[in-house]
Amino acid sequence: MSGELAFPDPTATALVLVDLQNDFIHPDGAYARGGAKAADIAALPARLVPLAEAIRAKGGWIVSTHFTLVPGRGGEPMISPHLKAIRPFLRKGDFLSGGWGHDVVDALQPIDIKVEKVAFSAFYMSRLEWVLRKAGITTLIFGGIVTNGGVASTVRDAHVRDLETVVLEDGCAAFSEQVHRTAIDALRPVSTVATIAEVAAAWESA
Repeated sequence: MSGELAFPDPTATALVLVDLQNDFIHPDGAYARGGAKAADIAALPARLVPLAEAIRAKGGWIVSTHFTLVPGRGGEPMISPHLKAIRPFLRKGDFLSGGWGHDVVDALQPIDIKVEKVAFSAFYMSRLEWVLRKAGITTLIFGGIVTNGGVASTVRDAHVRDLETVVLEDGCAAFSEQVHRTAIDALRPVSTVATIAEVAAAWESA
């Protein structure tokens, strides 16, 4: 999908920060503890801060999605077999709703709307669509992790809901540059793909 970048109504636009949580990114978070780190992922908050500030300044929304491990009996998290296999270090207290690790990294605060999610797509069994409609948000600008997982799944679900989407190709990341690039290319048929600088310039003209 292609088209000229334009944001005629800033108040109907949101920057969606996908899973930029302490447990994923912070040096004291769960993923760092387990050795699941990537420089491209760690660099995202600093890249996104100027755009987030510009969007706030013109009345746009900042929406964050929060991967959540739901506690079960005894507080032990309910973890899918697939995730347990690739991230065996996950334990009680990780990605716990309301906890430090569950929250967005400090650099990107404050957040206007926070949405918990339990799967790749932030639309799956969540209140995301409801709050977007209530807030009058019709255009979503996506940054976050991982490009081939939470970002791609949420963008595709936004597309089938007739929401306008823009994916920040340098505002998203995966654990591999090749995986990131493949995922970005696969999103072009359903979303506008642009750089942070391109979106910032179009936002300035909004």
